[in-house]
Amino acid sequence: MSALLEVSGVSVSFDGFRAINNLSFNIGEHELRAVIGPNGAGKTTFMDIVTGKTRPDKGQVLWGEGSKSLLKMTESQIARAGVGRKFQRPTVFEDQTVQDNLVMALKANRNPFAVLAWRPAPATGARVTELAAEVGLSDHIHRQAGQLSHGQKQWLEIGMLLAQEPRLLLVDEPAAGMTLAERELTTALLVRLAQTRAVVVVEHDMDFVRRLNCKVTVLHQGAVLAEGSLDHVTRNPDVIEVYLGR
Repeated sequence: MSALLEVSGVSVSFDGFRAINNLSFNIGEHELRAVIGPNGAGKTTFMDIVTGKTRPDKGQVLWGEGSKSLLKMTESQIARAGVGRKFQRPTVFEDQTVQDNLVMALKANRNPFAVLAWRPAPATGARVTELAAEVGLSDHIHRQAGQLSHGQKQWLEIGMLLAQEPRLLLVDEPAAGMTLAERELTTALLVRLAQTRAVVVVEHDMDFVRRLNCKVTVLHQGAVLAEGSLDHVTRNPDVIEVYLGR
């Protein structure tokens, strides 16, 4: 499997604290990966580096077939190249409908004059219907986003990211605050999405990670401590000591 994202020898320090320490790992083209680790392990900083929010002190972050350097791109260029990030708290336009949120998110010319003159193309409606179905919101397409449950808002935000046609989705703690039924639907959604793109899930909830049934990367002190199936990494004495605490 060819690597879509290749992180190689990356380090970054903040005020003398090394948040990422010679971090190296790859994400495949169509792969579901869970990233776990104790607080302060570098999970958020890793996502910040990949999305261009934080610049590392050294190392490489290579992207796609041509191994382009993401470190030479701005945050908006990285997003346009196909990296989408979903934060833990959903950020949707609460006073707009699900449909309107998805229309606004569709990949369109972001030039200010083009935006002013923009009118939905005939294909827009079909694409919005498709996106709503993909994230399980077909029956709620005309509801205001503010009326949705927490889990449904999370799905809407994932739908808004999918509107940008990302090749890599970085998803931060998607299970937090969800009901059991919503968690099960979210698991199925993420597994399905990873059939056509790469999906990296940063998560604390071990039951949720187990349901994903994917390769797991354990971070500790900004480096990879262990990697493999969840059963493999949870049997690792170092992982038990620093993370599982039993």
